[in-house]
Amino acid sequence: MSTLKAVRGTRDLLPPETALWNRIEATARSVFARYNFGEIRTPVFEDTTLFARGVGEETDIVSKEMYTWEDRARAQSEKTQSLTLRPENTAGVVRAYIEHGLGESGQLQKLYYIGPQFRRERPQKGRYRQFSQIGAEVIGPPSAGSESPLRDAEILEMLATLLDELGITGWTLHLNSVGSSADRERYNQALRAALVPVVAQMCPDCQRRAETNPLRVLDCKVPADQPVIDTLPVIADSLDEASQAHFAQVTAALDAAGVPYTRNHRLVRGLDYYTRTTFEFTHGGLGAQNALLGGGRYDGLSEMLGGPRAPGIGFAVGEDRLVLTLLALENTQQDEKAAAFVAPLGEALNAAALALARELRRSGLRIELGEGSFRLKKSFEAADKTARQIVILGEDELQSGILTVKNFSTGIQTKVPRAELAVFLLNSGQSLEPEGGRSTPGAPLVVPPARIQKNAIHK
Repeated sequence: MSTLKAVRGTRDLLPPETALWNRIEATARSVFARYNFGEIRTPVFEDTTLFARGVGEETDIVSKEMYTWEDRARAQSEKTQSLTLRPENTAGVVRAYIEHGLGESGQLQKLYYIGPQFRRERPQKGRYRQFSQIGAEVIGPPSAGSESPLRDAEILEMLATLLDELGITGWTLHLNSVGSSADRERYNQALRAALVPVVAQMCPDCQRRAETNPLRVLDCKVPADQPVIDTLPVIADSLDEASQAHFAQVTAALDAAGVPYTRNHRLVRGLDYYTRTTFEFTHGGLGAQNALLGGGRYDGLSEMLGGPRAPGIGFAVGEDRLVLTLLALENTQQDEKAAAFVAPLGEALNAAALALARELRRSGLRIELGEGSFRLKKSFEAADKTARQIVILGEDELQSGILTVKNFSTGIQTKVPRAELAVFLLNSGQSLEPEGGRSTPGAPLVVPPARIQKNAIHK
């Protein structure tokens, strides 16, 4: 019998790597909360029509990469329905905005999500068929200021803050405007005309796109096609005054906030719903496929899905790409050992050890619990692999209330009053990431030095 394995393009995330994922998500939640975003959770599958309308039938996502199936009717009165695992989340968020009448409040809706997406593309480094995204959307009626260039700049400034707080330095913000639908139509006509004499030299995908959606030609990554693409018209020449003014206000706000950017005339993004501002953050540590995240404005998407006029802007962050970037940085800490290993010296002390571990865990510490059947040497060996310190609990310690703690990095063994133990371990900098992520450092915790005795006793 063959061994079952994860399906191609999927993978298991295991400790300690999952701790890094939790840290990223916790940081994102913290940053989003400061910008007054609330979380939305949409279904992982939707009616296929949602993506055909919203993302665009001629995009690679819809035409090649979606996981779609016919949902069988359970009764004669029911009709079959075409369903699709979500390949992206913006369309689902806008569908929820329409379905639940969120625009009726007259207020901006600032929503974020964290969850899996699915695309049947060729698996490669940092790209999987099931992948996780962190994203956010700002959407609402025009009367709430949803069209304002300030919304674009605020989103971009928030993303710069997120990357900085994750410790990702050296990123580049690529910025462009794809204009209004009328601007895009003019530009598509200019592209079609420019492609006629050169398209035969390009890859089969570009030849198809030149007929169905010329804007997608700019997304081509085939090296041989790049010199041809460099000769094509740029969309900036097709923008009307309103689109130019909008983009100028976005860049002025970024300049005022001190967020650096570079204008990238080829950045049009791969989805049909984008209008005006489009953007992408890249990082050199990811190699040729260097995109960390991207997004843009989608002023007509709500109407495309049958809803009211509700301009919006949003983005999606590929968590796999963030993890790879953090792992590539020299300052990334991958050591996720427990703060301490509680080692009972004998099975009769197991219950007391559990009670001690409970106290320490409730103080916010990551604690590993040993077993009293272990010999002392085995407890030390197990503790050294899983924790930074060992707390020895014998009959003497239980009776006296003075615990023995050894720090593996310094080799120093210390006698600590039980009442001071949690503070002592916290002072060592070993606080647990609370549920959802790492705690924010606060004021230093101080243990009265007269009550702690250090010595050089080793195992």
